[in-house]
Amino acid sequence: MFSHRTDWKLSPNRFTQAQQELRAAGREVLDLTISNPTRAELHYDPETILQALVNPQAMDYDPQPKGLRSAREAVAGYYGKQHNDIDPESIVLTTSTSEGYSYVFRLLCNVEDEILVPKPSYPLFEFLADLQDVKLVPYPLLYDHGWQIDFPSLYKAVNHRTRAVVVVHPNNPTGSFVADEERGALNQFCREYNLALVADEVFLDYAHDGAARATFADNREALTFTLSGLSKISGLPQMKLAWIVTSGADEKVSAALARLEVIADTYLSMNAPVQLAAPVLLGQRHSVQPLLLDRVRANLSELDRGLAKQKSCRRLDVEGGWYAVVRVPVTQSDEDLAIEILRKHSVLVHPGHFYDFPNDGYLIVSLITPHQDFRKGIAKVLELLNP
Repeated sequence: MFSHRTDWKLSPNRFTQAQQELRAAGREVLDLTISNPTRAELHYDPETILQALVNPQAMDYDPQPKGLRSAREAVAGYYGKQHNDIDPESIVLTTSTSEGYSYVFRLLCNVEDEILVPKPSYPLFEFLADLQDVKLVPYPLLYDHGWQIDFPSLYKAVNHRTRAVVVVHPNNPTGSFVADEERGALNQFCREYNLALVADEVFLDYAHDGAARATFADNREALTFTLSGLSKISGLPQMKLAWIVTSGADEKVSAALARLEVIADTYLSMNAPVQLAAPVLLGQRHSVQPLLLDRVRANLSELDRGLAKQKSCRRLDVEGGWYAVVRVPVTQSDEDLAIEILRKHSVLVHPGHFYDFPNDGYLIVSLITPHQDFRKGIAKVLELLNP
């Protein structure tokens, strides 16, 4: 009865079962995997945020496929503050970056065409690809005093079915930005094989050193689709507003936008209240981002203090984003280790294989966890790993 594309294994894995068992037993769990900023004990301005949604213009239905011009101008203004000017006409609004990926995959790919994606990275890609009948082909990120794209493997992975290469800038969970020289090499690669570049920049504003990083939204050296949204920029995942910025050679951009507009017109998924509130909601980043960066830096320092007291574990270099990767001794699988930490100390961390790390020996922790919880939780993790 059901399609092959949804033939997923839906029963909970052992790691999820362990979480359910603890919660059923009423045990308090220190969650070091928090990704939802609205539950990270941050101070928001609810009056301003909610009042922005009360707009009489929302009573008028104005179905603009790309999204309301005022909202697209607000997004262009976000880029103009730190980067080059972006034409609002190059922007297509979506409810989420997930929907943005779906639009781009549909635009570029026929059934069983291929998209090159980084490994390790966020596990969402697999589900999106399944739903769009697209095949994912991983290319490695290598670690050697920092993360780098493995370009020889990228060239080995491309073939006549390849349509695009995805970069996550900075990557989740490695926290590595695409370096300037890598950007040039990616553009050359895409031109050589007539590929599109898809850049996920949801964590772009969270460089740990505070320095602004270049966006792909103004990249003209290859046809580029840059995805981002309010979820991370303003810490407002419940306000469903994201976007695709299309850049590159004029003729390719025009052709892509014409097709994207039809895709967007078919779904018409954006709602008026959030679009009308876009300038205010984007403006919230000015108060939320400093809080998140302070939290990230404080927890990263706490992690480093704990690691400095022992010799068996170390933190991999991280440049941006909300996560840290801890290298641990391989005495069992990462999943078994994460389950042991959960059952013995009621601390939740993610095993590396959740993010497609090729080998065991990695744990991932969220740096936006409330600081007291992070301090207690990471101390318990390191205690178990260094008896």
